[in-house]
Amino acid sequence: MKNVIEVKKLNKKYKNLQAVQDLSFEVKEKEILGLLGPNGSGKTTTINCLLSLLNFDSGSINILGKEMTPDAYDIKSKIGVVFQDVAVFEELTVIENITYFCGLYIKDKKIRNRYVEEAIDLVGLNDFKDFYPKKLSGGLLRRLNIACGIAHKPSIIFLDEPTVAVDPQSRNNILEGIKKLNKEGATIIYTTHYMEEVEILCDRIIILDKGIIIASGTSKELKELTSIEEKVTIEIDDLKQEIIEEFKKLKNVENVSYDSKLLYITYKKGKDNLINLIEFMKTKKIKYNKFFSELPTLNDVFLELTGKELRD
Repeated sequence: MKNVIEVKKLNKKYKNLQAVQDLSFEVKEKEILGLLGPNGSGKTTTINCLLSLLNFDSGSINILGKEMTPDAYDIKSKIGVVFQDVAVFEELTVIENITYFCGLYIKDKKIRNRYVEEAIDLVGLNDFKDFYPKKLSGGLLRRLNIACGIAHKPSIIFLDEPTVAVDPQSRNNILEGIKKLNKEGATIIYTTHYMEEVEILCDRIIILDKGIIIASGTSKELKELTSIEEKVTIEIDDLKQEIIEEFKKLKNVENVSYDSKLLYITYKKGKDNLINLIEFMKTKKIKYNKFFSELPTLNDVFLELTGKELRD
């Protein structure tokens, strides 16, 4: 598939802070690309440069085969943007808001009305057309925000944390809507801190930190980068500290913790980890209630690559 976005050696500096450094990547047609990174990693700067909302110092950005500039209105008309902060008009109803934003790009009234109805149906707001934003729940408001950003049927859509602080039902509705948009042909750039969403949606993932790409690939490819082989959780009613210390000495064990009757063991890559663990527990006559093992998650990869310290 052809590239619809091409970024080459992008640089942006704020005084003494290098926000983005020699950033190069591409986004393929009909792809869902996850753009991830901790706070301050350069995600927002990158997106604002892509949308030509921010001047950059050097490099190039091409979208749909053309250079992206502030006055490239032909390109911008084919882009939909849904920012994290909800941006709708309080004095307009649901249908009036969507009609307004769609009308910025679609002048034919008949086509516009059809697009608006399709957007309302996509996000499940059919029963709320005449509601004003202040009467909507947080989840409904986010769905309205999405409808306003995609009603004109853009071929490229930027979604910035669209499910933050919503109820599970709205979250599911939003994710299903994103899948449908992609199935209908939209290329999507998706940012979120919810790694399970990335695994569900994204064809490919880029992880940024300190303005550079530290990893990229499919979810499966990224998981292969981690040093963690598996994580084991065992429910044990009472476990003495000296036994916990012995668990730590087992072959390939990276980390051990015990809290609220649950023993957590993280293994590095190696052979026969579970066999050795079970044999050890038999030898020590350790009784347990539950025992399960899981493979590394994308969240494990993210924390291993970017660190576990808090970011501003």
